[in-house]
Formats: sequence, structure tokens, C-alpha cells
Amino acid sequence: MNDKELLPWLEKATSGDESAFQLVYQATHQDVYRTVAFLVYSKQDIEDIVNEAYIRMWRSFHTYDPQRPFRYWLHGIVVRQVQDWKRKAWRRIRLFERNRQMTREQFEWTDKAVLQSEMQLELFRLVRQLSYKLRVVVILRYFHDYALEEIADMLQIPVGTVKSRHHLALKELRKRFELTGGDAYVY
Repeated sequence: MNDKELLPWLEKATSGDESAFQLVYQATHQDVYRTVAFLVYSKQDIEDIVNEAYIRMWRSFHTYDPQRPFRYWLHGIVVRQVQDWKRKAWRRIRLFERNRQMTREQFEWTDKAVLQSEMQLELFRLVRQLSYKLRVVVILRYFHDYALEEIADMLQIPVGTVKSRHHLALKELRKRFELTGGDAYVY
């Protein structure tokens, strides 16, 4: 369901219609889940962040401008929710586990259509190794096809910073891909 088809349901959800919200949730949940899964490794954390993003969306409907794309607005909420979660997690780690390293759960992919080829699987593995700041730019640019200016607006950082992170991420991906013996060139 595209943004135009969602618009009447968004208007109903804005006025408190829970069934309309449920339809919006069903239409966007898989996309939101995959986006968070690219940015966070723990399956439990992914589910918590997705739930919190939808709660934040429900509370923020009054700020949505119907003249702008809904998914862009929703992805902004999702990215900020992930950033909030990472900030809170960092505080907990510093306070309670200064000498221990976080263990990372291996994420189990549920959407087999995304990982149809070995090349995609390898590329996703390499993207997941990038730092969060680089990874979020790559995910928003290539997975969601946002312009660099839109990413800057969403992340609330200068366009130059986004360009720098984008360039650095691609450079890092090229280097890592070459180290794994990949034949293809990462653009």
C-alpha cells in the first residue's frame, strides 16, 4: 500500500480510529521491522524498538504533514527511536558493565526475498559490520532510496556530514568486499 492509499486511513488514525491505525500498522510493519533489524542486532531489542516506534507514531500523528510522504515521516521516527535506544543502552553499559563487552546475537533473517542471492547476503553481512553512523546512512540511501538531503533532514545533521559518512561507508564496503575476495565492485 503506497502513501496515497494510506492517506485516508492516516486521517482516520489521527482522529483516534484504532482500526485505521491497525491497517497502517499492517501496511508498514514489515518495512519498519527490516529497517530496525539492519540497525540493531538483538532480536528482542528489534521488537522493543519497533513497538516503541509505533507508540511514538501514535502519539505524534498530530505532527504529520499530509503534504509530505508518510513513509519518510515514519522512517524519521524509526531512526530517532533507534538512536534513543542506542543512547540508553550506552548509558546502561557504562553504568553497569564498564569492563564487559556487549555480546551480539546473530540476527535470524525472516524475509527470504531480501536475501535471494549469495551476493546480497555477503553485502548485507558487510553492511552490518559498519559502524552505526555509517550503516544508517547506507540503509536509508540504498534500502529506502532517500536522497542525501532527505537523510540529513531525517537524522538532523548537515548534508556535508551525510555525504562524508556516505563516502566513508562506500570506501569501507569496497575495502571489506575486496578483502573477502569479491568479484563485484561496490558502488
